[in-house]
Amino acid sequence: MTHMDFYILLADDDEDDCMFFNDALEELSIAASLKTVNNGVALMEFLNNNERGLPNVIFLDLNMPCKSGPECLLEIKESEKFRHIPVVMYSTSFNLEVMDQLYHNGAQYYIRKPADFSDLKSVINRTISTIKAKGAQRPLREEFEMQP
Repeated sequence: MTHMDFYILLADDDEDDCMFFNDALEELSIAASLKTVNNGVALMEFLNNNERGLPNVIFLDLNMPCKSGPECLLEIKESEKFRHIPVVMYSTSFNLEVMDQLYHNGAQYYIRKPADFSDLKSVINRTISTIKAKGAQRPLREEFEMQP
C-alpha cells in the first residue's frame, strides 16, 4: 500500500487540533496522506478545484468561520460530484439534536474530539478502518457516534 492509497481531508479552523490530528495519524500504522484546510469556504474551493484528486474521507469540524461544517455537509451531499465522499463530523460539542440533523443530512460518523491523545489515535484508527471496510455505507443512527 502506497502512502497515497488513502487520502484524508481535514477541515478545522483550530491549528492545534489540526496538529494533534496529524500527529495521531503519523503514529498509526495507516498508510494515508492528510491535507488540511482551515475554513468551510477553503474546503469547498479545494473540492471544486481538485475534482481529479478527491479525498477518500473528509473530517469536518462543526464550528468554522466563513462557512460552518453543517453548511459544508449539505453542499457536499447535494453535489453529484462529492456526495459519494464519506463525511465525518468532528467537534468538541455534544448536542443530540445537532447530531440527529447531521445524520439526517448525510454525515457518515460523528466524533467528539477527545482531549486524550491515545483516545484521538484510537478513534481516528477505528473511523478510518471502518470507512476502508464499509466505504460510503452509512451506519444505523445508533452507531453514528464513533468512540475511541
